Amino acid sequence: MSYFNRFPKILYNVDGSESSKLMTNIMKRVRVRANMAKEFALLDPYDIQDGETPEILADRHHGSPYYHWVIMLMNSIRDPQHDWPKSTRQMQMYLQGKYGSAENQNAVHHYEAPQSSGDTSIRMEVSSDYPGAIAVSNYTYEHNENELKRSIDLLRNQFLGPFISEFEREVLR
Repeated sequence: MSYFNRFPKILYNVDGSESSKLMTNIMKRVRVRANMAKEFALLDPYDIQDGETPEILADRHHGSPYYHWVIMLMNSIRDPQHDWPKSTRQMQMYLQGKYGSAENQNAVHHYEAPQSSGDTSIRMEVSSDYPGAIAVSNYTYEHNENELKRSIDLLRNQFLGPFISEFEREVLR
């Protein structure tokens, strides 16, 4: 069953006339309870593979592509075009569209340096004249941002039914 099929219906006057139409209330919002999203007993960490879509992953993990919305909701993914990692080919097209030539893709996006205290493996953005500043290209920046999107959590299948039941209760509230 589709995500929006679970949403309540409302009467909505589309054109200002006296008649209303029965429509799905797509403005209804439900989010995962904060304590549930952090409950590791319910979740399995997963790294999205190149070319996987929410539908492919839902089919493989939950047995149906129609559960793609569960994966997206559990991981606060609102826009799969921007919040889901791009495939290698999509990244190439994105970089070409955003930066154009290879020269522009390799131009400096910003500079980074290791933190001076605490975990020095963490890098902070700095000015170009900061001691030890390292240039980060547009390509590297975009690639790293894309890779950060690969780590998600998958709801364990034994909790799928109760999760959907709770979602339906909340959306109909």
